Amino acid sequence: MKKSLVALTGLGLCTVGLISWPSTAQQAAPAPDAPAAGVDMTVLHVQVLLDHLGFGPGVIDGKGGMSFRNALSGFQGARGLPKTGKVDAATLKALYPYRAVRPVRVLALSQADAAGPYQGPLPKEPADQAKLPAMGYANAMEKLAEKFHTTPQTLAALNPGGRIAPGARLRFPNVLPSSRAYDPKLKPEWRQTLSDLNVSATQPQGKRIVVDKSEGVLKVYGEDDKLLAQFPATMGSEHDPLPLGDWKIQGAAYNPPFHYNPTLFWDADDSDKKALLPPGPNGPVGVIWLDLSKPHYGIHGTPSPETIGRAESHGCIRLTNWDAARLSLMVKPGTPAHFQA
Repeated sequence: MKKSLVALTGLGLCTVGLISWPSTAQQAAPAPDAPAAGVDMTVLHVQVLLDHLGFGPGVIDGKGGMSFRNALSGFQGARGLPKTGKVDAATLKALYPYRAVRPVRVLALSQADAAGPYQGPLPKEPADQAKLPAMGYANAMEKLAEKFHTTPQTLAALNPGGRIAPGARLRFPNVLPSSRAYDPKLKPEWRQTLSDLNVSATQPQGKRIVVDKSEGVLKVYGEDDKLLAQFPATMGSEHDPLPLGDWKIQGAAYNPPFHYNPTLFWDADDSDKKALLPPGPNGPVGVIWLDLSKPHYGIHGTPSPETIGRAESHGCIRLTNWDAARLSLMVKPGTPAHFQA
């Protein structure tokens, strides 16, 4: 995520560009469906519904864009509709049964929501990052934005005059999961991460995945080759192209540390040395690494969800942290993965 945000304290002034949330007397939250400056509430509602249905729109911000169009096209194709990539009449009709899921929810912040610890702006050099206790969130605004699959700017627009403090009632994109009954075989720390990212414990089981470079998406197929889910992805670059072909998912590393080896990065500084970076959502691979049968390649999260589909990777497949975590519940070791141009 962007590290330009500043939080003086978990309860004080948070700045987002030119938008500020003052730590003055708490104001009442706006009505759930009230307009918000710069946010198209119809678009935000469709984004929320697509997110719930497994067709990730990227960050939920009430705006259009490539990830939103791709999510619409994926949903339309899965429902047998013309793939227009637009919020057309046929798409609205297909979404109508889910209208009870409102675009935003007004929620009271808990102590845990506002609590740190926070890292502040992370140092740029791997050697300095290796000295940190964790690659954690910069501040409470960044943590809440990721929890609700959005951006700090969108949260500020939804809550003019609001503040981050225990008990404060704020508006958030309605991505609350249908279940938090995670598999007890998963480690408690990972179950907590899933909950922190509002990832539902109830997910369809995929039989294979396809990474499509031309569309910029990762697709999950189930029984009868039905498209179950689709997520926007960043994959490869001119220097590290996507490894086309057939691979398999070998396993998952949850909240992993990152072994930085400059010899594997074409853009590494000549003075860089190997370093072990601590775990954390702002680490280079985010909260999860799904290992592939292709050595040194994997599907993983990111510290910068707003760049998905807009930046290059070092050959791996990068998803938002919440989509990568969700994908991990859909696949298992041995799941085939086909990469195509």
